[in-house]
Amino acid sequence: MAASSDPQPLLTQFEQAIRRDPAQRGLIGTEDTLGPLCPGHLAAAVDHLARFAQQVWIITGFYVPKGNPPAAETDGPPGAALLAAALQGCGIEVRLLTDRWCIDAVRVAAMGYGIKAEHILASPDTDAEVTQWTCELLTHPETAVVTHVVAIERVGPACRPEEWGVSSLSESFAAVVPEADWNCCHNMRGEVIDAYTPPLHRVIEEAAARRPGVRTIGIGDGGNELGMGAIPWPELRRRLAEPQASRIPCRVGTDWTIIAGVSNWGAAAVAAGVCWQKQRLDVLQPWNRSFEESQLQALVTHGPAVDGVTRLQEATVDGLPFLTYLQPWETMRLWLGLDAAPGSQKSV
Repeated sequence: MAASSDPQPLLTQFEQAIRRDPAQRGLIGTEDTLGPLCPGHLAAAVDHLARFAQQVWIITGFYVPKGNPPAAETDGPPGAALLAAALQGCGIEVRLLTDRWCIDAVRVAAMGYGIKAEHILASPDTDAEVTQWTCELLTHPETAVVTHVVAIERVGPACRPEEWGVSSLSESFAAVVPEADWNCCHNMRGEVIDAYTPPLHRVIEEAAARRPGVRTIGIGDGGNELGMGAIPWPELRRRLAEPQASRIPCRVGTDWTIIAGVSNWGAAAVAAGVCWQKQRLDVLQPWNRSFEESQLQALVTHGPAVDGVTRLQEATVDGLPFLTYLQPWETMRLWLGLDAAPGSQKSV
């Protein structure tokens, strides 16, 4: 498939490829009856990145405190690393931002793609410290040129009544969401994990407030991630399963929100789309099945990292075995002409 100046039809295909729900997380699975969430956001985000990105900050890392062992989950760091490497290969500077709980896993994932250690940053812990840290990044000569902030499978604070003002909706929210859950970060089980989640949402908020030209992108699969605040709380609530549905939706929105069955898939679609639009498919060529399998295994072993659904240290993502998990990426590679179709004479 030859590169084109109009990536829109291809990106529509990419969006279809990542909107699968084999793990039955909820958001994608409800689209047949309730309609798609944020349609076209993938294409818009890719186009803006390809045309205007100079330096991109990528936020990731979702800690699983009850994992065996406690560790970052396997969804997030691989997608962030792949996207960072793709952007870097297209001549765009990148910084990977995470916290002390997830830094080891993010380093293993990123360095496997050739991202330099000095471009992987860990935030401090408290709200005031993270805000100050972000302000310093926004004024430091090496990072002040940021144009985009992307969050990939990064949990964010849940909603609170003031988001909805004085209305019947506010009264309804307070009636169904216990106050102990307001403005807290939750995993998909509805457990509050603030103790293991430094407030990296401040990066998005501060960048947007202090640099109006910076654009933000959120990639998620469950409703509790940064970016989901662009979708009204009642809409997320009716698509998710109770009792978590009312409590976990993230209040922090982004300019574009990319919904995928697995967050890594959304990151991979952005990476592929940018490389396509900038006519740099050669950047993606090495990242075939064997490479991705070795990367995931290294992350699990040396990060370490655990599956966020099973909480086990195994080379799976959101409970999906590797070959099922890799299907959207292999499909996109096939459409881009990077791998041979089944039965062809090319090697795979």
